[in-house]
Amino acid sequence: MTADRSGPAGPLGGGLLVAGTTSDAGKSVVTAGICRWLSRKGVKVAPFKAQNMSLNSFVTREGAEIGRAQAMQAAAARVEPSALMNPVLLKPGGDRSSQVVLMGKPVGELSARGYHAGRQEQLFGTVTECLEELRRTHDAVICEGAGSPAEINLRRSDIVNMGIARAARLPVVVVGDIDRGGVFASFFGTTALLSPEDQELIAGYVVNKFRGDVTLLEPGLDMLYELTGRRTYGVLPFAHGLGIDEEDGLRVSLRGAVRESVVAPPHGADVLRVAVCAVPLMSNFTDVDALAAEPGVVVRFVDRAEELADADLVVVPGTRGTVRALAWLRERGLADALARRAAEGRPVLGICGGFQVLGERIEDEVESRAGVVEGLGLLPVRIRFAAEKTLARPVGTALGEPVEGYEIHHGVADVRGGDEPFLDGCRVGAVWGTHWHGSLESDGFRRAFLRRVAEAAGRAFVPAPDTSFAALREEQLDRLGDLIEEHADTDALLRLIEDGVPPGVPFIPPGAPAPLARNDNTGGTR
Repeated sequence: MTADRSGPAGPLGGGLLVAGTTSDAGKSVVTAGICRWLSRKGVKVAPFKAQNMSLNSFVTREGAEIGRAQAMQAAAARVEPSALMNPVLLKPGGDRSSQVVLMGKPVGELSARGYHAGRQEQLFGTVTECLEELRRTHDAVICEGAGSPAEINLRRSDIVNMGIARAARLPVVVVGDIDRGGVFASFFGTTALLSPEDQELIAGYVVNKFRGDVTLLEPGLDMLYELTGRRTYGVLPFAHGLGIDEEDGLRVSLRGAVRESVVAPPHGADVLRVAVCAVPLMSNFTDVDALAAEPGVVVRFVDRAEELADADLVVVPGTRGTVRALAWLRERGLADALARRAAEGRPVLGICGGFQVLGERIEDEVESRAGVVEGLGLLPVRIRFAAEKTLARPVGTALGEPVEGYEIHHGVADVRGGDEPFLDGCRVGAVWGTHWHGSLESDGFRRAFLRRVAEAAGRAFVPAPDTSFAALREEQLDRLGDLIEEHADTDALLRLIEDGVPPGVPFIPPGAPAPLARNDNTGGTR
């Protein structure tokens, strides 16, 4: 990286913003892939997302909560994740409000209207300072946008798409999911709805999830260039089972296999079937990825009581709405099914919010403000919600094996017995509960836990002795790097990151609607 840029406190590294025609277009994949490709080239690179809306989060070593997608992208870049990489995290608590996490710490709850009416713009200074700091300390920063940059109703308060691009003069590539159809219209329409000043930063496009013969697509790419004056930087093929950390647990497809992964043959005689209760506001559902990585373990999300019948293990995962999840389990008959399993000695695992609902009672004046609510009574635990959130990276032992994890919760557990301790929780019969996310990524502990599950379930299942979750994650990140290296014009991308948008890209009418065009804020005036 040789380009000379200067910021308030010195030279800034190169940069790029990866935007998308829609949510789920593939921004996270492309950002991670570019990070891994650059890291392979010896470039010191960092990911960045100014504002993330997600229930799937992670705790950094300094105790900051950030989006799990940015932690995954940091792993792709081979750097330690930091709050600088995701300064604003919004954690939905319902349809109309979210917890605002600023620089890794919760600062309050806001409605969507309240956030976009002023609070979002107040955070813009923090966002730009974080990006500048990353650019001062890295050769390149690959930024991820959110949703679409052409959300014309939100443009004046935007801090994550063209707002940050304008402030930092970042070139922008727009990713489109061709598997959904309409990708050419989406590329053209996204560009044509932006103001002239925003359009100046749109360098071109990346087609994602293409199936078939790329030569059949090329005439369309040529026509897109004629219409927009902007090139396509890559056509990425559809790839199954990438297994990257998703941003939003609200969009998990119920009764779908985790990560579209192919289940490897069991190491022993039997498979293990794992059912994950798809509770409302489900958070950190990536906890079950490590189970799905085990040969012979089949993991599915479920929302009906009858779907627990043939499960060898039921997982009640984390949730941003513990009391709401508890009511949902009861309404759907899942609470009774869990109680029957416990009475029959059939395995159940509760993680974080799932651990809390398995306890005797919940005292909540913070999250739901419901007061005292009776839990399922499967574990001798009482939960009291504290105003201050616990954010930690605990290390310990369980089942005779070392374990690492991370904690993100307001609930404080008072454990009053049990057959044996289990991390910070306990076990009673075949029911386990803990606040620790990520514990199943510890290979030895996961194998020991699955042996206990198989024994209680009466299955001749034997965990494979050599499954390394960390190694599998690295393989997946390398696959993302391969997608960029093999299917994108990497020389052109590198020039874009170093030098910015080529001069002379044309304006595509009609541009932003008139009221927005008249009041369009640039990053420098906020």
